[in-house]
Amino acid sequence: MDSEGGGDTGRAPTIYDVAKAAGVAPSTVSRALARPGRVSAATAEKVRAAAAALGYRRSSVAPVLSTVNTRMLAMVVADIGNPLFVDVIRGASAAAEAAGYTMLLFDAQESYLRERDAASTFLGAVDGLVLTSPRLSDSGIRAIAKQRPVIVLNRVVSGLPSVLTDGARGVRRAAEHLGQLGHREITYVAGPEASWADGVRWRGLEEAGLELELRVRRIGPNSPTVEGGAKAARRWAQNPSTAVVAFNDVMAVGFVRGLRALGVSVPSDVSVVGFDNSRTGALTVPALTSVASPLSLQGATAVRNLIAIIGGARSSEQPVVLPVKLVARDSTARVGRGRLMRS
Repeated sequence: MDSEGGGDTGRAPTIYDVAKAAGVAPSTVSRALARPGRVSAATAEKVRAAAAALGYRRSSVAPVLSTVNTRMLAMVVADIGNPLFVDVIRGASAAAEAAGYTMLLFDAQESYLRERDAASTFLGAVDGLVLTSPRLSDSGIRAIAKQRPVIVLNRVVSGLPSVLTDGARGVRRAAEHLGQLGHREITYVAGPEASWADGVRWRGLEEAGLELELRVRRIGPNSPTVEGGAKAARRWAQNPSTAVVAFNDVMAVGFVRGLRALGVSVPSDVSVVGFDNSRTGALTVPALTSVASPLSLQGATAVRNLIAIIGGARSSEQPVVLPVKLVARDSTARVGRGRLMRS
């Protein structure tokens, strides 16, 4: 019995059998057989040899690029567990449905490897892809875009269309709000290292600090989760400030919980601002002050633009930048009431 392939097992060998035999990823097998120019000659030959030895034959429904429109789109989301993406997905799905398209959804779980494999899997089945807060490298995204129309959310990749919310202006509004409340030092609780949006927000806060004469510092990178925010609270406690801006609302909620465990009160001791104005932040106690982004509009705009490109419209390299605003709630207050106030 051949344990690596179909042999006498009663089933045809799969792309995964070929990948195991060749010692490569399934996505590499797909590229080697469908588009051998995208892998090295040695790798392509190794894959072909393994496929031949196993008797593997590509199915006609395998993810080979088709010239026939499928009326399907794929949306790869960095973390479907993040409430931020709920409205983005809904806006994108509504726009797709209105145009007669079906939307496939894939959760990358903050992994660039899962993003890469998902894109490879979907390429032959869809007319275009929406990459939402991707963790892939720029070159990896461009490689996908060479095969199917791609639009990127929350990131700029040179040469590709994108839809952004104005993160730099958002943190500027947060800094102005905190400065008006008398805070002179702000800690930024950073998101994941691979996040393009995180870099934009931090640089925007640095610039706002210089202009508004506020001291700013950064804690991170951190996991963009409730637990990531709670861990950041413990690091913040080693060098506390009276104001905090978090990478997103989920982290801000975790940060507030972490402060509560340390006996620190919000907003009496510390004012906390989140980002994206998700439903989660509005339902916490205290309700979270947050930078509001038009999330549903972002998803819808991305899909409409992608469909236009699929239809032959010329894509723009200039990102579509959507406006933001600050929504002040109960997690921020005038400095001076709490025990962390510094002279």
